[in-house]
Amino acid sequence: MEPAHADHEHHGHQQHHGGHGHDTGAHSGKATWAMAARATLHCLTGCAIGEVLGMIIGTALGWGNVSTMILAIVLAFFFGYALTLRGILSAGVDLRTAIRVALAADTLSIAVMELIDNGVIALWPGAMDAHLSEPLFWTVLALSLAVAFVVTVPVNKWMIGRGKGHAVVHQYHH
Repeated sequence: MEPAHADHEHHGHQQHHGGHGHDTGAHSGKATWAMAARATLHCLTGCAIGEVLGMIIGTALGWGNVSTMILAIVLAFFFGYALTLRGILSAGVDLRTAIRVALAADTLSIAVMELIDNGVIALWPGAMDAHLSEPLFWTVLALSLAVAFVVTVPVNKWMIGRGKGHAVVHQYHH
């Protein structure tokens, strides 16, 4: 986690430029697979909460597959961002900055995770029509999240290595 702390003096400058500061390449090669896995696990937690809650709500309301999936995706982003915001705000960062950091840190990670996760569910025979009480629903959901995790770890490693993604978040953890 030390590479993320190396440029404390630049984090304000990067915030004003949408995270595209002068030190873009400064973190190249310093990201570890463990750092990327932790960032992805953080993302996975928010995505899983949102996915499951969205599917439960959509099912309880009798919504169709598309409406339920859209709700699940929206909630996955919401909870992914909320978990990051909680940590940043607890570090004493103002809400506006915290929102910018969360968006910069998590958007690509959550998007990749949701694309893979929902793609697996949509392509798995019978998964879209499985009910919450059926083992197929939970088995495919668990498998889809596992596949999404494996695909998203390299994305997060790449972003952290360039001072993006969760590298930005770690600037605020002391």
